[in-house]
Amino acid sequence: MKIRSVKPNKHKRAFEVSTWRDKYIFPYVRAEPVPTAADAVVSVLVDGELGREAFSYVLESGREGTVHVEQVLEYNEDPAYMRDLLLYKLTLEAQQRLEASPLSKREIIRRLNTSPAQFYRLLDQTNYRKSLDKLLLLLRVLDCEVDLVVRAKGA
Repeated sequence: MKIRSVKPNKHKRAFEVSTWRDKYIFPYVRAEPVPTAADAVVSVLVDGELGREAFSYVLESGREGTVHVEQVLEYNEDPAYMRDLLLYKLTLEAQQRLEASPLSKREIIRRLNTSPAQFYRLLDQTNYRKSLDKLLLLLRVLDCEVDLVVRAKGA
């Protein structure tokens, strides 16, 4: 996701980040180095060298920092980002379980009732357009039980 604009807000002690989809805040304390009242943000700009997927800032002391858009999305728990993160983690788990499975890939494809091309797209951790349903079915075919656990933050 590309960043459209970013500006510092010293009253909120946070960067205000605008993407093409939404607006987010990112607190100074989550950045490295941390901007403070004694070492304030002098300039901030969307980093074109990083494909507009990050922003860089300079402090009065001359120290510089960079924040990637994924850090902003993770801090704000953006639903689309969290879905992609869940798909990524489940895909990595499926890859590990596949390596340990005694089943042949052909047998797994047959049990999934899918094509080999779709099976390999399902195993691609960079593919975020796949169905969570099919990924859960794959894990079931690999004799895994998937439980969704909801707990309070910090627990």
